[in-house]
Amino acid sequence: QVQLVESGGGLVQSGDSLRLSCAASGRTFSSYAMGWFRQAPGKERELVAAISGIGRSTSYSDSVKGRFTISRDNAKNTVYLQMNSLKPDDTAVYYCAARSALGMSIMQDGYRYWGQGTQVTVSS
Repeated sequence: QVQLVESGGGLVQSGDSLRLSCAASGRTFSSYAMGWFRQAPGKERELVAAISGIGRSTSYSDSVKGRFTISRDNAKNTVYLQMNSLKPDDTAVYYCAARSALGMSIMQDGYRYWGQGTQVTVSS
């Protein structure tokens, strides 16, 4: 069982930066691949970024590539999402998720554990 708690969301202006954090419970954090997803009002939840258990492999959606960076600190049981050059289209609830495998997945169904989400609002 893994419990995930996101933090770091907020209201920012277009062009600003934010760093989201996701703290995980448990002693085997490095055995879980992690993902960040987001859901905007009226839209389906989508993958933003994913990272393998050891952190050597990452994947990004085309909409955030070059602006967002996913990373993890396995000693702190935490995964991060650094978001730069934010746009109003990035406004959404952001969720972190854990997958019971070392390898990443771009599919929501591949993730077993989910956080409660944190709101990110980008004003123009």
